[in-house]
Amino acid sequence: MTSDILDKISFDSHGLVPAIAQQHDTGEVLMMAWMNADAVLETLETGQVCYWSRSRQSLWRKGETSGHVQQLVDFRIDCDGDTLLLLVEQTGVACHTGRHNCFFTSIRDGKAEIISDVEISPEAMYGQKTPGP
Repeated sequence: MTSDILDKISFDSHGLVPAIAQQHDTGEVLMMAWMNADAVLETLETGQVCYWSRSRQSLWRKGETSGHVQQLVDFRIDCDGDTLLLLVEQTGVACHTGRHNCFFTSIRDGKAEIISDVEISPEAMYGQKTPGP
């Protein structure tokens, strides 16, 4: 079963595939991150979403330090196998900036505008400066 699932995913030359996390009940797009084969397998085995951190070069278990976890509801592979859609139950905020989702900058009238407020400070979530993914 494991190889059957991984065979359906087209990982890039770095062994990664983009994964979009979407709140399962509202359809809100929360974030985009990367997964490698180990992250896919861990997510499917545990039901807790795990990504690959390109900056840390290690598995990134969502919510491991912040407590803001993503429980997997459904795991979907697109028609080309090159993008994943994770329907999740988000606990807390999804973005490391303390916002509910990562898509808080909108281009309006030719200018970038912040359209959502910070719900929890990164310092409160992590006890330090904002970490990157």
